[in-house]
Amino acid sequence: MTLKGKLIDDVVLFEKLAIEELHNRSFYGRPKGDTLEVSITESAYLIYMGKIIVEYKGTDLDFKDFFLKASSLLKNFELYYIVYKDLRERGYYIQPAVTGFRVYPRGGHPGKTPAEFFIYVTSERIPLLLSAIITHLGTVENLKKRLVLAIVDEDSDLTYYEVKKTVPSGTYKLDSEKKLSTASLLEDRVMVWDPEASAALQKQGFFGKPMDEGHLQLSLIESCYLLKNGVLEIEDRDKLKLDFADFSTIASKIESNFMVKYAVYENLRNNGLVPKTGFKFGTHFRVYKKIEDLAKLPHSDYLIHAIEQDHIFSLQQLSRAVRLANSVRKDMIYGAVDSHVQFFVVGRMRL
Repeated sequence: MTLKGKLIDDVVLFEKLAIEELHNRSFYGRPKGDTLEVSITESAYLIYMGKIIVEYKGTDLDFKDFFLKASSLLKNFELYYIVYKDLRERGYYIQPAVTGFRVYPRGGHPGKTPAEFFIYVTSERIPLLLSAIITHLGTVENLKKRLVLAIVDEDSDLTYYEVKKTVPSGTYKLDSEKKLSTASLLEDRVMVWDPEASAALQKQGFFGKPMDEGHLQLSLIESCYLLKNGVLEIEDRDKLKLDFADFSTIASKIESNFMVKYAVYENLRNNGLVPKTGFKFGTHFRVYKKIEDLAKLPHSDYLIHAIEQDHIFSLQQLSRAVRLANSVRKDMIYGAVDSHVQFFVVGRMRL
């Protein structure tokens, strides 16, 4: 039986018979008294499947005409349709929601089980605001759901990414009971001259890298952390002692986003993790949960990139970062810095 509905505003209205035929059997639309309201995305799919006819101002619309009309009613309608059709054909029951769609777990459906995912629909060409992600994460967390990005590329292929908050932690603890030595700030790194202090920092704290026997090079960010925690004193070339404010000002002139990176580094170290440069992976840090012996250095556990709260993601860059992290069996995590640091892990999802 082909049911007929009318396009009114941005929904298609059906009479009572459609509630049994479309909603009760296949969970399309939402009953409203003796009528059924079906979204334009659902309606386009039902027209494509030959299950309904839609009338608009006395004229029956074919798939093309309906699609064109729907695209004038909903911005990026074609993206929503591509995602909706894909998920329906994968066997999921799916309903419109603020972020895009609510998706029910396999074997579940509206009225039987709660939705499992909230789908945020976007295109590879549309910049993605971190603030939007934080807002949607807050919504889905309150509802105890999972947030999934559905990204449509220029070939209309789909990639799904799950985004969730995380709190990385490890087992390392910094011994800051006494100062070990005085170090020197050079161009963009710090040198520890004392052999005993060099050995202690590297073997006990996994800081720096030996330049040669007895001399240890520290990165700016490691040095800043050790200075703030009272483990090292740092001087410039003229032997002028630098405090945390002095050092961080100099470091910020060398690297404009130094304090953003530092906030993430400090959080990681304080939570028992060992961050080292992630340059070879195109990120700020590669991070270890546990290091017992530098001679038997394990693989790092995370790749972490520091960003500000007003960050705007390029989805091409996000895709590259996640793919690289997956290829080396690590989690791709972003540390967002505001008054505090929040961590978000982004990973490919196979639905």
